[in-house]
Amino acid sequence: MFMRSERLFLRPAWPEDWEELLGQVADEAVVKNLAKVPWPYTAEDARWFANQPQDQRLPHFFITLPTSMEPARIIGCIGLGADGNEVELGYWLARDYWGKGYATEAASAVISVARVLGHKRLMAGHFIDNQASGRVLRKVGFRPTGQIRQRFSQARGCEVTSIEHCLTLDQPCDGDEPLEMRAA
Repeated sequence: MFMRSERLFLRPAWPEDWEELLGQVADEAVVKNLAKVPWPYTAEDARWFANQPQDQRLPHFFITLPTSMEPARIIGCIGLGADGNEVELGYWLARDYWGKGYATEAASAVISVARVLGHKRLMAGHFIDNQASGRVLRKVGFRPTGQIRQRFSQARGCEVTSIEHCLTLDQPCDGDEPLEMRAA
């Protein structure tokens, strides 16, 4: 599946993407905010991720920034995943792309895909020391559940407090925009 938003192109990972992925995510400032990514992040980790098959109900995408002068650059990753019986939204952006609205734009696009796929609700969380991610979640319609839980961070090697959020998908949220979408 591929998606185009106003400034971004979201696409599946390909095995040959591993080097560019490694160059973007191998940053402790990025990885410490993620639960399931080890630190240090190695070439083997990047190869493993770039070779993961797509789950049609829980797709994940590279966030790319297309330009007219060169191939689209990978600037992050976003997708849906299983967390117990819940569907969870997760994402990261390379540090050079923080604060530019790309996470909000990509999250809005994936929320639209989740609706098309028939998901009724999405969960998301952010570590307590990553308030920027909480702001992104609230911008796209997630609301804090009032639950705080401990999640293991592979990068930190310990449990970290996570603030949990929920988004009900039975009606459109403000800011949802139509997307161009096609199956791969």
